[in-house]
Amino acid sequence: MTLSADVRLRVIRRARPLGLFLLTLVALGLVVLGAVPAFAQSPDASVAPSTIPTVQPDVTPGPGTSPAASPAASPAESAVPCPLPAPVQGATPNPSPIPPPLCPAVPSGNPVDLLAYVFNPIFQTMFLGLAIFYSIFGDVGIAIILLTLVIKTILIPLFRAQIVSQRKMQMIQPEVRAIQQKFKGNRARISEETMRLYRERGVSLGSGCLPAFLQLFLLIPIYSVISQGLAASDISSALQFLGQPINIVECQAPGTTQPCIDPQIWWLGNLDAHIPEILFTIPVLNFGLSGLALIAAALQLIQTRMMTPPTTDPQARAQQRIFLILPLFSIIYGSFLPAGLFLYWIVFTAYSIVQQYLIVGWGSLFPLFGWTPGFATDHQPRFPVEPPKPRATSGDSRPTEEPSRSPTDRAAGTIKPARQRGRTSRRGRRR
Repeated sequence: MTLSADVRLRVIRRARPLGLFLLTLVALGLVVLGAVPAFAQSPDASVAPSTIPTVQPDVTPGPGTSPAASPAASPAESAVPCPLPAPVQGATPNPSPIPPPLCPAVPSGNPVDLLAYVFNPIFQTMFLGLAIFYSIFGDVGIAIILLTLVIKTILIPLFRAQIVSQRKMQMIQPEVRAIQQKFKGNRARISEETMRLYRERGVSLGSGCLPAFLQLFLLIPIYSVISQGLAASDISSALQFLGQPINIVECQAPGTTQPCIDPQIWWLGNLDAHIPEILFTIPVLNFGLSGLALIAAALQLIQTRMMTPPTTDPQARAQQRIFLILPLFSIIYGSFLPAGLFLYWIVFTAYSIVQQYLIVGWGSLFPLFGWTPGFATDHQPRFPVEPPKPRATSGDSRPTEEPSRSPTDRAAGTIKPARQRGRTSRRGRRR
């Protein structure tokens, strides 16, 4: 059963802002609840309860005793209780006060574990990139920034297609409104002619959804990299490529409860990247305010304003206000999401602003509170988007545009006149 053009157009128009909002809630909900950790912190699920020995009080190594001389440093300790690498045969796992290593998720009957298993390759790729930059610069903040720049650079073609598609849709909005005015009251005809206009102009309504979904999809593994990877004391299972270990990171305090990678960012006042950054707490609301979350929300507002063109249409202005409210949710997320995730989001958004500036310019960012700077007056982007030109569509032999129609006529409506009859005389008609 195929949907009519009217139904498809209404679904696409209403699903884009609502879909982005729901995807944001779902992604961040999974992140907050820890339902989709790419790498599980506890490997106890892979060990049978009968194989776990009873812990004696004198098993824990003393302050002056080396791990090698301690009874806990048995062959069992050298066997990593993770699927990757494989455990040593016959080794008995031995619990210790040291936190469990960073282990890959194992598929099971639980759908959440299966979804976590799917994220393993993405997590490991991101974690390897973070570890490489950390080993070079020795600062996890710089490593997060460089990893974000690499990810965003790889996705340049995809996000450029999204920006160009959105800009083309904005360019043909006058023609869309002309169709709505011409066939006012006939929703089926309006939808049919609008879809035909999009096909003729080569504009895809769904091209802007994939990059937005991918942008939210990447939040889950990068959250696991920052919250779990930067908190683990043993990351050897994650530092592997094609099954071969890669020793590129030297743990800051091996054999202790301290994280292997130092999570503190010295140029942000020794900010811990794997925990939330709270400037102060509002007692009435029990809500912590994050400075990085405020910066991220401000940059998202700038990005949204740059992408929305100036308009006087009340319906378009109402839709723009909805998009301006969505970035404010970042302020709420700052009270419980790690600071490193917002550092990633800030760099990601700043990169997108530069990309939009080169393609669409300042958009409707100015006037700002009635002020328009000189550099924004009559500004032309470096790589402007060409207006979508009519093109022939498959299955439609009618001409895309009549050469005799003036620009004024085309602005008044994009509907082609009916095909002329071959006989124009009155001969043969009954009087």
